Amino acid sequence: MSEASTGPLKKTPLHALHSRLGARMAEFGGYDMPIQYADGIMAEHNWTRKQAGLFDVSHMGPSFLALPQLGGNTPEERDDAHRTVSALVEKLVPSDIAGLAPGKVQLTVLLNENGGIIDDLMIGRPADPAMQGALYIVVNAGTKDNDFAVIQKAAGDAARLERADDNALIALQGPHAEAVVAGIFPQALALTFMQFIRFKHSDYGDIVVTRCGYTGEDGFEMLIPAEHGEAFANRLLEDHRVKPIGLGARDSLRLEGGMCLYGHDIDATKTPVAASLGWMISKTRRERGDFPGAGRILGELKDGVPSKRVGIRPLGRAPAREGTEIQNLEGETIGVITSGGFGPTVNGPIAQGYVDTSYAKAGTPLKLIVRGKALEAEVATLPFVPAKYKR
Repeated sequence: MSEASTGPLKKTPLHALHSRLGARMAEFGGYDMPIQYADGIMAEHNWTRKQAGLFDVSHMGPSFLALPQLGGNTPEERDDAHRTVSALVEKLVPSDIAGLAPGKVQLTVLLNENGGIIDDLMIGRPADPAMQGALYIVVNAGTKDNDFAVIQKAAGDAARLERADDNALIALQGPHAEAVVAGIFPQALALTFMQFIRFKHSDYGDIVVTRCGYTGEDGFEMLIPAEHGEAFANRLLEDHRVKPIGLGARDSLRLEGGMCLYGHDIDATKTPVAASLGWMISKTRRERGDFPGAGRILGELKDGVPSKRVGIRPLGRAPAREGTEIQNLEGETIGVITSGGFGPTVNGPIAQGYVDTSYAKAGTPLKLIVRGKALEAEVATLPFVPAKYKR
């Protein structure tokens, strides 16, 4: 779970709470973060699948990109403002941001000039008519300084990027997340997967609630002013259905959900097509071909890629970790594991990695070289655990 950093570790607004709860802390993305609590990773994983898990994700990079003048007097003026700010970020991503409905969030990727993935991120269009011309953007922790610089450079003087990563960002995930959150924010009940709302709360001030997550479960990510973060987290934890969950279980949950971890499963050497994220490239953007690396990516969509990301199931009980060599049955190297571990919900080892495309079909037999020994495995369909999002 480590992401290399230099200098003193940063602390989230919930850091003191983690210490009181007895969390085992470690460095991640330049922050001192909770890896697990007393119950351990497997118990935390299972609790999230059955109840509701509270995650501190304040190390992430929430922000707002906004034009100098927001809103407009007519629907046409508001749509124009949205198209204007969308055009600034569409210089960097392959998704149709201009086509977002009010209140909708899009998962997409920042691309370099060669079509490589700089980061994965969420971009949302506010529902409030008065906020048209602004976008809510959340990037990853380890890459956020560079991401913010890239976005602001693309926007130039036309829009200002306001960082909000000094606030508390709290995720609540699991089948009881909706009931817990609705008791505090009734507005959240109306949200479906990948929708968000921004409003003022009498106790917690100006907040953003997004129905999304990184576990495959239904849930929410809530941006809370730093001064109210701990009080809000404590209020959630007063509910018997909620327990604190560390980054260890967050990793096993997202792996079962078939989700990428930047710097491991995706990076600047991978394109969205190779990463099996071609669905992020919208029809309108394919037709226009006006995103970074479009020539390469459109060619890959047409002609295929040499290797692609797939799910992998070791057939024994031993897990295959990141960096494990993948071979075909003849002993030829055909790929590498990028994430791997034990999946508590599936009760067995799971992984994802890149294999030569001719071996990417589900059910294809593989060999994984673990400590010099060849272990049987096969290509598996992602996700390993079906998603339970509210559509």
